[in-house]
Amino acid sequence: SLASYHNELDRFFDSFFRPIYEEESSLSAFKPAVDIEENDKEFNVTAELPGIKKEDVKVSIKDNLLSISGEKKQETKVKEKNYNRTERIFGSFQRCFRLPEMVNQDNISAEFKDGILNIAIPKLKEAVSKQIEIKVK
Repeated sequence: SLASYHNELDRFFDSFFRPIYEEESSLSAFKPAVDIEENDKEFNVTAELPGIKKEDVKVSIKDNLLSISGEKKQETKVKEKNYNRTERIFGSFQRCFRLPEMVNQDNISAEFKDGILNIAIPKLKEAVSKQIEIKVK
């Protein structure tokens, strides 16, 4: 019948737009990817924030906890669209990282450019490692 043909066609398109090896639950929340690097003088935190404006990002420190938060806002220019599948995620996010005691919180700097947030967290001068040669007798 025509109804069963229509249902079969709907199932075909549903399976076409569904990822094969990806769980649907992984698409339920926006969680920016973050890299943390350490060198002799500082820690560098790099966060990918595609589609987010600088004014929608907040970086703060409280109780030795670095917090990156913000909101990815959904565009509302076109009110009526017929999506078969949408994977872009919108909404608020927050990532928090415990900082070691050896950082200089007063001189932390952040730069946001092209959807990438870079945070430089300098170490205290006392914590910067220096090599001392010890004479062996």
